[in-house]
Amino acid sequence: MKFNWIACEPNCRGWVSAVGIITADTPKDFEEFSRGRQLGGATVVLDSSGGSVNDAITLGRRFRNLGLLTTVGVSLRGGQSARPAVASEAYCESMCVFLLLAGKKRYVPEAAHVRVHQIWMGDRADDAKSASYSAQDLMIVERDIGRLAKYTFDMGGAGDLLSLALSVPPWEDLHELDAGELKLTNLVTTDLVADVLPHVDISAPAMAELAPKTQARFGAEPELSQPAKSTKTAEALVPTGGVAAPAQATQK
Repeated sequence: MKFNWIACEPNCRGWVSAVGIITADTPKDFEEFSRGRQLGGATVVLDSSGGSVNDAITLGRRFRNLGLLTTVGVSLRGGQSARPAVASEAYCESMCVFLLLAGKKRYVPEAAHVRVHQIWMGDRADDAKSASYSAQDLMIVERDIGRLAKYTFDMGGAGDLLSLALSVPPWEDLHELDAGELKLTNLVTTDLVADVLPHVDISAPAMAELAPKTQARFGAEPELSQPAKSTKTAEALVPTGGVAAPAQATQK
């Protein structure tokens, strides 16, 4: 995941653009990005297909400690005469959804796509039904589900979010949350974009390239496992940052 500051003074404060997959390096990368910046209470605009479960939890807790606000979109820097804006048709999938949950205030544009699924062993998500699993594998997955559940409730999320996500296996398409489910799960805390991005145009035309992302499904897996493979609904484990050390689970 890459972080960039989108400045729009003097009309607005600016915001953080967070784009890409959450990996073992992401929490460290965010700390480096935030060094020297006054980010308290800023907004993070998310565009991500997910990633490592445990690293997303670490990053999400950091977001909450800073009092950050969250939304979904593609940040547009604008040109010499154009103001920065946010294209509302964007994707926040798998563990990105739990980063969204970390916001003190959370807004999801109508055109955005918020999609969930189960965590899984990353190196076996492409052919999950025929893969073999050990008792250790099951222990890792259940451990990380427990960690994710605690995080969800700590962030003010509802059990419905876990129920919806954990009902979608890796061989099925991700489940896209509708407006009712976004509220049921407590993912949305406001219907007003001005609560998270005052004075910013978030109704910018969707761009043609904003097609559903190919995801890397992250699930639970030992520390020395292979990098997550790209899958249609994807989420994979992380070797050093997906679950807890020594083994971790990740979601995308």
